[in-house]
Amino acid sequence: MRAASTGLSGVLSSLRYLLSDFIGEGDDDEPFLPQGLPDSASPIVSDGIHRLIEYQGAAYANLYVDRLRRFVGKRGVDDAMFGEIARLMAMRMSYEDPIRIAQLKLAELETDTGDSRARSADDVRKFRLDELVDVLPAVVAEPVLDGLDWAGWLHKTVSIRFSTTSWWGIRRLKIEASLRRWRRFSVRYSKERLWVERWLHMIDRGLIKQPAAASTMVRTATMVQGYGDAYRQGLADWHAIIDGLAKPTFDGVLPLRDLAGAVAEARAAALPDPRQAALKRTIAEIRARALSCGTSAAAGLGMS
Repeated sequence: MRAASTGLSGVLSSLRYLLSDFIGEGDDDEPFLPQGLPDSASPIVSDGIHRLIEYQGAAYANLYVDRLRRFVGKRGVDDAMFGEIARLMAMRMSYEDPIRIAQLKLAELETDTGDSRARSADDVRKFRLDELVDVLPAVVAEPVLDGLDWAGWLHKTVSIRFSTTSWWGIRRLKIEASLRRWRRFSVRYSKERLWVERWLHMIDRGLIKQPAAASTMVRTATMVQGYGDAYRQGLADWHAIIDGLAKPTFDGVLPLRDLAGAVAEARAAALPDPRQAALKRTIAEIRARALSCGTSAAAGLGMS
């Protein structure tokens, strides 16, 4: 009986959140700036809060602030690094999906001066089918993704038109933007949440294990941007560098003394290549050099 009651409570909570736009209820109180925030970071964090309220709502902005609190006053995090974490996290948390693009196109209308020439032309974007389905709640998306995979259409590219030049185009944008209420239940949201948490974890580990590389870990967020093939390529390259260089260094299994330099070298080798041939070769070379140096150093200690 208790399990059934808990399940019903969860369903009602979800429905209440999804319908809050219609019943006039907000999803949470707007967050305040964290205490102890560096003065130089205040405008960056304030902009991030407003950006994420517009993107998803106050509860989502509160998540942003909670994540930032981990770094307030943290050893090794100076004002510049904190500001960069705040800026990049706000950008990553407002990731570009079709819902976001619709929101941005509608925002263009609000700043329109009334001159039709000021309006942008029809904006056509290309998405993979799995990328479009990922914005749906998992309970709906997962069987659809399975069906697309079975049919061999999972990676099929389709063009979506985002238009502000007609009544129907604007109406469709409003419908698409309204789907933000489903975003937090989507497959994509779960993936993005895990990615941000792993990025923050790598920064934390960098501060402890190799403080000189912590800023480099922060800046790796710039690898993951946009949508479509560029987004997926950047994400795959990020994981390759983290799994091949950063994580084993932090775990103590790769004696890489200059992680910052190694990451910069690997990033320079990253090309728009789904096979990641140049990147994987460079990571392998960096690992081989580090292991060779580590073996030589160990041998030298043994002889002494």
